[in-house]
Amino acid sequence: MKQVRKVMGAALAAALAAAAQAPAQQGNTVPVGVVGPFSGPSSDFGTPMLQGIQMAVDEINAVGGYLGRPLALVVKDDQGDPDTGLKAAQELAAQKVVATIGFCNTGVAMKALDVFQNARIPLIVPCSTGTPLTAKYPAPESYIFRNAARDSIQAPFVVNDIVKRGWTKVAIFADTTGYGEAGLKDVEAALEARKLKAVHVTRFPLGVTDLRAELQAARDAGANVVFSYTVGKENAVIANGRKELGWKVPQVGAWPLSFPFFIEGAKDAAEGALMAQTFIAEPSNERRAAFLSAFTRKHGKRMAVPMAAAQGYDASYLLTHALFGIRDGKLDGPAVKHALENIPRVYYGVVATYEHPFSREDKDAITQNMLVMGKVQNGAVTFAYPEDAKRNLIVQRKK
Repeated sequence: MKQVRKVMGAALAAALAAAAQAPAQQGNTVPVGVVGPFSGPSSDFGTPMLQGIQMAVDEINAVGGYLGRPLALVVKDDQGDPDTGLKAAQELAAQKVVATIGFCNTGVAMKALDVFQNARIPLIVPCSTGTPLTAKYPAPESYIFRNAARDSIQAPFVVNDIVKRGWTKVAIFADTTGYGEAGLKDVEAALEARKLKAVHVTRFPLGVTDLRAELQAARDAGANVVFSYTVGKENAVIANGRKELGWKVPQVGAWPLSFPFFIEGAKDAAEGALMAQTFIAEPSNERRAAFLSAFTRKHGKRMAVPMAAAQGYDASYLLTHALFGIRDGKLDGPAVKHALENIPRVYYGVVATYEHPFSREDKDAITQNMLVMGKVQNGAVTFAYPEDAKRNLIVQRKK
């Protein structure tokens, strides 16, 4: 119990402990949907997201769940495929879950959003970062929430960093998925804000295995940095192609450059790559140390994608905080939506300190001040700057 209190914060621990004294209703669980890519090419970050969610729910249920009712996860594998994701969303709506946590792929999520919005079932997105997700519906009406850093804040964060380093001749390599399409627009907008324009742009489908010709074209255009926007093995294809060409320019991007498919697939060609991060798996404070040690005890190994696990974990507690604002036990969609928009207590999370993370007008919990620049070093992700490591001792709040 002491360890649980350290991770989730004393306020919620006290509320859950009090709820544990309420008489449990036999078989009366609170069904919570979970959807993500737990098999297929995106499982490297879908699986840790699920592990983070399950770890949080186990802790919550250990101290009483919601008013004596345990949370029961209803898990659906979308396989990283839009049609499968749509079917999973429809099944969750039919099973009348009170809310859903999920989606890692922007294209998959976009195809399923209407299901949650029309059924009035809140969706909390802990992984997918495509900017359009929380912009599809007017904020006051939207049932789509997110506690991942949308690309419209990741892209300018990375662009500002590379400009500071003097890398202003940017080649953009973006896949043709919904994620790559939205990310390309965000990078181009961030460059334009700095009065810059990409010297070369390459689009490619998932599954491509050779981009050397495109990389040579970027080299010929005078690029001194490659900004990649893709989620899978293609990031490694880019890095390995640069190595084969002997083109020693840095590779930068959003958080997928922290994924195993890139780091393990590119090996030494991945060294030095820079990416935006909300969470780096180093015990920089008590909550993060407790979270990391609890994960290791449960799974016996380090997280494949720490950001996915940490954001999945925090999403589960944010939902629980919201549910505790509903005292009459009537967990219909509009009530849960209103509760998420008006979470009464501060949640001292792993990624951030969440004080009013959502509102009627704002469905994104993560702001740019929560980002740090990560760097691949010796096959793992660490802080790119010593000052970020020091700043990370203090968990950031929304600005």
